[in-house]
Amino acid sequence: MSDFSRYFLMKAPDAAEFARRKLSLFAPGAALEHREIGDGNLNYIFLIRDPSSGKSVVIKQAGDTARISDQFKVSPDRNRIEYDILVIENDLAPGLVPKVYGYDPVMNALAMEDLSDHTIMRGALLQRRTFPLFADHITTFMVNTLLLTCDAVMDHKKKKATVANFINPDLCEITEDLVYTEPFNDVRKRNDPFGPNLDFIQRELYCDKEILLETAKMKFDFFCNAQCLIHGDLHTGSIFVREDSTKVIDPEFAYYGPAGYDVGNVIANLFFAWANADTVMEPGSARHAFTRWIEQTIDDVAGLFVSKWRSLWAERVTEPVAQYEGFAEWYLDSILRDTAGVTGLELCRRIVGIAHVKDITAIQDAAARVRAERLCLSAAKVCIKERDRIRTGSDYLDILFRAAKEYPRGRP
Repeated sequence: MSDFSRYFLMKAPDAAEFARRKLSLFAPGAALEHREIGDGNLNYIFLIRDPSSGKSVVIKQAGDTARISDQFKVSPDRNRIEYDILVIENDLAPGLVPKVYGYDPVMNALAMEDLSDHTIMRGALLQRRTFPLFADHITTFMVNTLLLTCDAVMDHKKKKATVANFINPDLCEITEDLVYTEPFNDVRKRNDPFGPNLDFIQRELYCDKEILLETAKMKFDFFCNAQCLIHGDLHTGSIFVREDSTKVIDPEFAYYGPAGYDVGNVIANLFFAWANADTVMEPGSARHAFTRWIEQTIDDVAGLFVSKWRSLWAERVTEPVAQYEGFAEWYLDSILRDTAGVTGLELCRRIVGIAHVKDITAIQDAAARVRAERLCLSAAKVCIKERDRIRTGSDYLDILFRAAKEYPRGRP
């Protein structure tokens, strides 16, 4: 058995021994249960548990390639970034991220709280479960982590040092390619569109010169706008939920970027949940209740983000020029514009690109999936092209309803 003085890619028994040696959670000689639990695109995740004490821990290890494809060479340092980010987020938004117990730089392994009493939100939504506190929790998380890490609040020298600590070039390159470029330009031939929609995608995305120009503008903003410490991958597959609890996980894509990137990701993934339900569920009270909850959550996320941002801005802003009349509204408006654009980007990349979502791929009837995809892509184009006017939850719902009317059930 290794002494973990040199890096290797662990299996579940290795992770259990790692936990025994490197952490002080378990009694000496405890018979530890172990299994791999991760099915994500990048990392290897193990659950280690002592059945006699009930204590447990999750070990997350980074390899030097992405699990989704060995074409993506990524620095194992991303787990160090994730550990550091979770420490910061625990301070800024306590209770809304898992606790962390340590990071080992040799094994590129992170030890964190076991959230087995929660469930991944994407799967829960596919089971038609609802979470009444989610909008409140996720907007508190976003406002606290974004506003409190921007130049309007942070000491500027400290902020610049933090930017340097979270440059994260490998994972930023994945975002730049898979979110901003490839869904609209399949030059690398890595996209994975659904066959029956290929002609639609080519016509509506690849050949739309206006959409190409707008996504190019947004890509360069992502390059240059070190606005806030963003999570960078804030979708329903990166959120654990219970009816009374929300925990944001997997901030390995974190870096200093535009705040609207996180907000747009949340809204887009609620669109996916709505499109799945509206396409798959039979008409009736159950479908009405679930889709109505999603609609209300979209509206609440958009509205609560704005109201909480304004309130916290008034309390915490320290930069003198940020207190000039009109500046706060200008700054927030730029974030809301970016939010709309990123909503569109996320809708496109999850349908056209290599990293799909189960909300769409779980639709087994081909015609129904075609309809759901076209609904999302139609909404996406509006969000991107008209991002200068989209600001409220009502704006997003209007876009969603118009797309659903354009592509009604039973006809792609």
